[in-house]
Amino acid sequence: MQIVVLPGDGIGPEITTATSGVLRAASERFQLNLRLEEHAVGHASLKLSGTTVRPELLDIVRAADGLILGPTATFDFKDEAHGEINPSRHFRKNLDLYANVRPARTYPGRPGRIGDFDLVVVRENTEGFYADRNMEQGNGEMLVTPDVVISLRRITRLCCERIAHAACRLAMKRRKHLTIVHKANVLKIGDGMFLDICREAAKAYPGLAVDDILVDAMMAHVVRNPDRFDVIVATNMFGDILSDLTAELSGSLGLGGSLNVGDRYAMAQAAHGSAPDIAGQDVANPVSLILSTALLLAWHGERSGAVRYEEAARAIEAAVAKALGEGRATRDVGGRLGTIAAGAAIAEALSAG
Repeated sequence: MQIVVLPGDGIGPEITTATSGVLRAASERFQLNLRLEEHAVGHASLKLSGTTVRPELLDIVRAADGLILGPTATFDFKDEAHGEINPSRHFRKNLDLYANVRPARTYPGRPGRIGDFDLVVVRENTEGFYADRNMEQGNGEMLVTPDVVISLRRITRLCCERIAHAACRLAMKRRKHLTIVHKANVLKIGDGMFLDICREAAKAYPGLAVDDILVDAMMAHVVRNPDRFDVIVATNMFGDILSDLTAELSGSLGLGGSLNVGDRYAMAQAAHGSAPDIAGQDVANPVSLILSTALLLAWHGERSGAVRYEEAARAIEAAVAKALGEGRATRDVGGRLGTIAAGAAIAEALSAG
């Protein structure tokens, strides 16, 4: 399996190094023949090449079997005409990665803030309220006067249908329970269409239990009783907010994996940002990116029929759970290790089986 690795900015290179060590351990144990090909993006690429994403990099990624993108300083990149391309947006858009899969679970020995749970948020990833995702050129925000801004949201039948089916397929592999999160009582047309399409899609999956909850009420329900949920599907912004909340409820945003998936490509990406304030201090938690790469291996195994990749993904998740349970982790989740040592502890647990 050929994987392109883009370390990114801030803490990105550190957590990517820790993640690469875990992948090498997985490759050796499960005979995966992983080949990691590293390229610069973000500030490092801007300094070397005058652009945050070199033009040829997209073809390199398309020719590979998967992509790992470390956190990048997306807020810094504002002017594409001067090479300041948002790497996450660039790959998400050009690879049509329409589903953002965000698991959140608690771990033995590391209880969540409000009890044990295991759920997945499936977030539509290519349209919605976010200004960089809903126009062919420019974005969906307009400054009408110095004091008035109008923001547009795009909702399409195609995007609703494909995210609905992605969530249904995942739910059928888990506990066969799908929750649709929306605001159709106010956004009657856009969220109304999203809700109707999700309900209609779910009819094609026998035995799938379906309910729906307004997004504001959902925030209360998931804080009060998260273990009642299995797979949650939502539009872009609602899913983004909800997935950060559920990851934090599990113990830390640094424990949440994230996979951006399309019909042909997938990109593993940490759920958090580049955290420049702690970069280079060997304190960043690498677990989010490690779990994201496990999701990437599982995706590759499922689509290729090579079960050893799915076995490796489960083993990585088990190794993370073991290391966390033993306190061999970074300080933000109760451990005393640095970034590299925490990654090494997970790789050791993985190798030991």
